[in-house]
Amino acid sequence: MNYIMNLRKIVGSRPLIMVGACVIVLTKSKQILLQLRKDNNCWGLAGGSLELGETLEEAAKRELYEEMGLIANKLELFNIYSGEKFYYKYPHGDEVYNVVAAYICDNYEGELRIDEAESQAISFFDLSNLPPNISPPDLPIINEFINRSNL
Repeated sequence: MNYIMNLRKIVGSRPLIMVGACVIVLTKSKQILLQLRKDNNCWGLAGGSLELGETLEEAAKRELYEEMGLIANKLELFNIYSGEKFYYKYPHGDEVYNVVAAYICDNYEGELRIDEAESQAISFFDLSNLPPNISPPDLPIINEFINRSNL
């Protein structure tokens, strides 16, 4: 997040439009991979903001590898999100209006590993038995995915 961190040095905690991508990682049995985030102590998807010159798909792949150790062999665009539902104020005070490209990935390789700077744990969950504390920016995305999956 060097680009956003550099912007923060100029604008402080004021609201920014933050463009990024996230990945809904699924097993063959349709379990979803989530990380327990350190910044808000909530479970969420792998994802983050774009760096200068990066495509949304490149950001999704990079974040998945950085945060969970997985290499996406194939990504499928699920949806693009923006608007009031995607306003978020981080526990440290930074405010953002997220514009998020959500991708689905069920074709990946690598060994799961935790990015200790950002995560406390990573785990697969049944879609019908998710933890109660889902990260607010990810909740609408996960809910839409579940609704579209007819579970």
